[in-house]
Formats: sequence, C-alpha cells, structure tokens
Amino acid sequence: MHFHTLFKARSAMAIAIAAQTLTLAACSSEDSTQRAIEEVTVEASAPAAPAVSEVETATKTFTNPLNEGAPDPWVTYYDGHYYLAATTWGAAEVGLTMRKAKTIAELKTAEAVQIWQDDNPDRCCNLWAPEFFLLDGPNGPRWYGYFTGGAPGEDYVNTQFMHVIESDGTDPLGPYTYKGKLVERNALDGTVLEVGDKMYSVYSVWNETQDLAIKEMSSPWETVGEEVVIVKPTLPWEVQTHTVAEGPVAIQRDGRTFVVYAASACWGPDYKLGLLELTGADPMDAAAWHKFPEPVFERDDKRGVYAPGHNTFFKSPDGTEDWMAYHANDLESDVCDMGRTPRIQKFEWNEDGTPNFGTPVAAGTELPVPSGE
Repeated sequence: MHFHTLFKARSAMAIAIAAQTLTLAACSSEDSTQRAIEEVTVEASAPAAPAVSEVETATKTFTNPLNEGAPDPWVTYYDGHYYLAATTWGAAEVGLTMRKAKTIAELKTAEAVQIWQDDNPDRCCNLWAPEFFLLDGPNGPRWYGYFTGGAPGEDYVNTQFMHVIESDGTDPLGPYTYKGKLVERNALDGTVLEVGDKMYSVYSVWNETQDLAIKEMSSPWETVGEEVVIVKPTLPWEVQTHTVAEGPVAIQRDGRTFVVYAASACWGPDYKLGLLELTGADPMDAAAWHKFPEPVFERDDKRGVYAPGHNTFFKSPDGTEDWMAYHANDLESDVCDMGRTPRIQKFEWNEDGTPNFGTPVAAGTELPVPSGE
C-alpha cells in the first residue's frame, strides 16, 4: 500500500516508522518563518506471508474402497475427469451406470448415472463388467462400451452374451446406441486389444473349463474369423476354487504387450490375477502367448483383502503414473456378489519390463492421489 503525507515543519524532523520502508524527499530551512514542504512517501513493508495451511501443504490422499457395490470396475481419466463404470447385475430397469468426477475424492460420492438401458429380454439383465474404449469408428472417434448381458434369471452360462454400444459423440456418458453381439456364442468379459493396425477381442468362454479366447475384429462391434483359445486354467493357483480364467485386460509398454486376467473363481477368496505376454508376432497364434507361472496379484490375509481381481488400467491425470482398478472383499467368507468393492492403487514396472502390481492395500489406508490431480 502507498500513501502520501504532507506536513509543515519548522526544523528538521526525524521520522521513524517501525516495520516500514521509507522513501523520503525533504526540503528544510533554518529560517523559522520559511515554510518547508516535505513529501514523505511511505511504503508499507509487505506483510509476512501467512503460513500455508496443513491442508495445502499435505499430500492429497484417499482411501479404498472407492464406493460400495461396484465390482469388475473400469476406470479412466479423460478430458479432466475420472469415469467409473462397473457391474450392475440387475433387472432391466437398472441398466448400465457410470460415475464422473474431477477428483478421486469426488468420485467416491459421485452419482451413478444411467447411461444405457434395454428392455430386450435377450440382453436386458445381469449386466457385467463394462469397459469403454475411445476408438475410431465410421463417424470418427466414439466411445464403445463392451459388456456382458442376457436374459433375466440365473442361467448365466446359456443366456449371457457380449454386447457393444456406441456413443453419439465423444462424451463417455453417452448417449449410446446398441450395435450388436460381439461373438455369436455365450461369452463374457470382452476387452479390446490393438496390435499393429489390427484390433482383437479377448474374452472368456465356457468350455470344459472357463478359458480365455481371442478373435480378430473387423470393426469396433464386429469380429471375424476363427476363435482361438489362448489360456486354459491348469496351474494350481488358477483352479483353487474352480477352473476359471476371465476378466482379461491388455496393457502395453515399450513395445511389449501383456494381458492380465483373473483366475480361480470370484466366489472364493483365492480369486487373483495372472499374466500373459505376447511373445510371438501373431496374437491369433496360441503359441505366441507366454503364461507366467505365478500369480501377479493375490489375497493378503494380514491386510484383510480377499479375492482381489478383475482389473482395468488407467493413467494419472498428468500421464506419469500407471494405476490399476480392481475389486476385492473384506472377509474370507465373502462371495461373488454386489458386495465386492472397487479399489485403485498405483503400480510400478520391474527392471525386466514386466508390471509389478505389489500387494493389495488394506481398506482404509491413506494413499496419495494420482499425480497431477
């Protein structure tokens, strides 16, 4: 703040103003009858900067789970917002829902907005594991949603199919239009893999065991050619509760392609994640896939985390960190229902170029938010 003071003085004056910086211009005379005008410009010293509050200096944190009743979570960060979709497993009126928020803290309380609903009895109900990809379609970039759905009831093996919906624009919340079945057989948990200039669908199928299969895509909603099985659950940790391989999702880094998948069975505490790598040139060649012999993410009894699995990946807002979303249970006796809760945590990369997911973090643990938030 600047201000000016004009005053008369018969003699020289000494001015002392505590905690102020003075710029002084003065004229004076010893003649008692002479008027002298001294212009004193006093510049108040800037006040000390207030102490930054602990809230501002502390690292922003969050805790898992993100919310209740959202298994098989898909999370992405797009255009300044996080988006979360998950299994809804309801009747026709439930449909698919999605949450949107600027921060993880807001995501925890964001409203689940219905983005798709269908009364067709062949695909109306029991909607599982939605994933969304921004792909180039005939009319430019569009979000394509891949989900499993079928008829009412519990005859999942015979009624559940994989379906595709397309957004009208580039808003993940839609609106969406139904495009069709992805494959003409009962299947679940479809995801998209891009290698070179081709797209593939990787998904789970009910054979004698529940296997992972792959099929080439001719468009974001169509597949062509033969189906090839690339994983059968045969290792001891893949068959602890039941012979299951499901929930595949791809992650690529430094020219290498990995697929993470869930093994054992979601209705037991030993549901976990396994890892594949494409080591050959052709994804449609089963021999081109290498299965790692040990699980890469599994239960941690000391931390009270059971059946961690069915994950997806996303980047931090500034693009510098890799994060995974997955669901887990709090009790060993918990089952494969809507009580499974969505969780996220950052992961790293090993020196050999493989992903290192670490161990699942206990619910309620304070974790730094994704970088750039």
